[in-house]
Amino acid sequence: MTVENNGPLPGSGSHRVPLSRQRRGVLQYLRGQSGSVTATALAQVCALHVNTVREHLDALVDDGLAARERSAPAGRGRPAWRYRARPPQESPAREYAGLAAVLAARIARTSADPRGDALAAGEDWGRVLTDGQEPSADPREARERLLGLLGEIGFAPEADAEAREVRLPRCPFVETAREHPGVICGVHEGLARAALGALGEDSQEIELLPFAEPGACRLHLDTNPAPDAGPAPGAAPVPGAGTPSDADPAPDAGAPSGAGPVSDSGPVPDAGPVPDTGPVSGAGPVPDTGPAPSAAPARQSGVEAGETP
Repeated sequence: MTVENNGPLPGSGSHRVPLSRQRRGVLQYLRGQSGSVTATALAQVCALHVNTVREHLDALVDDGLAARERSAPAGRGRPAWRYRARPPQESPAREYAGLAAVLAARIARTSADPRGDALAAGEDWGRVLTDGQEPSADPREARERLLGLLGEIGFAPEADAEAREVRLPRCPFVETAREHPGVICGVHEGLARAALGALGEDSQEIELLPFAEPGACRLHLDTNPAPDAGPAPGAAPVPGAGTPSDADPAPDAGAPSGAGPVSDSGPVPDAGPVPDTGPVSGAGPVPDTGPAPSAAPARQSGVEAGETP
C-alpha cells in the first residue's frame, strides 16, 4: 500500500481525569499543534470563543495536561500566554509505540500474509478490550460504544448522526502506520471488527480506509446491504395463472352482445364459464330466459344488436 498523504495526527489515550467533551476536544487540538500556541490561535482552530478556550486551557494546566509559558516580548504590552500539551505519560500509545513499530516491521518482513496476521492480532486486541462487557441489542448503540473505545485509545473519532460514517483524524501509531500501513491499519481494522462484534448482538460489517483523505482515515460501520424488502409493488402472483376467477370484478370481461346467450335475469344451471351448456331449442342457441315465441336465431341476433323488430 502506498501512502499519499501524512494521514491523521498523532493520537493518545484519554487521561485518567474525566474531561468534558468540549475540554477533551480542546486538548486534542492542542496536542495536534507542532509547538506552543496562544489561546487566540487555538480558538480559531477549535471554532470556539477565545474566552472559552482560555478557560479550558487554564483547567488543563491545573490538571497537568498542558503547560503555560509567556511569549517572547515584542513591543508594548504584556506578552501573551502560550500553551502546549504535556506528554501523555499515562497513554498506552506512548508506552507501546516502540513495541508496535518493532512488531509491525517483523510481521511485514517475515509473514506470508502480513495483512491476515495483522487482522487476527487486532481481533485478539479488540476481544481483550471488550472482555466482560454486555452486548447491546441496539446496533446504533453498539457502534457508539465502539466509537467511545476508539476515543479512549486515541483516534478522536468524528461520526455522523447514525454512527455509520466515521472520520479518524488521530492515530496512536501514525508514525509506524506511515511505514507499514498494511500491518498497523490491519490491526486497527481487526480491533474495530472484533470489538463491534462483542459490543453488539447484531452482526455488522466494517471497512477501514487508511489515509483516505489528507489528515484522516475513514471507517465505515454497518456496511451490510439492506435486508430484502420482498417483491416490488405490483409483483404479486396473478391468481389462477390464466384460469378464470369468479372473484375478479371485471365488468367488461363478458362476451359482447350476440356472442352468446348469457343472461343474468334467470337461473343459470351450473354457472360455469361456458354458457352454451344450457338447454337449446330448435337449431339455434336460444336461452331459456323467458317466453320468447319461436324466434329464429338470426332474428334474435338482430334484436340484440339494436335493430327494430
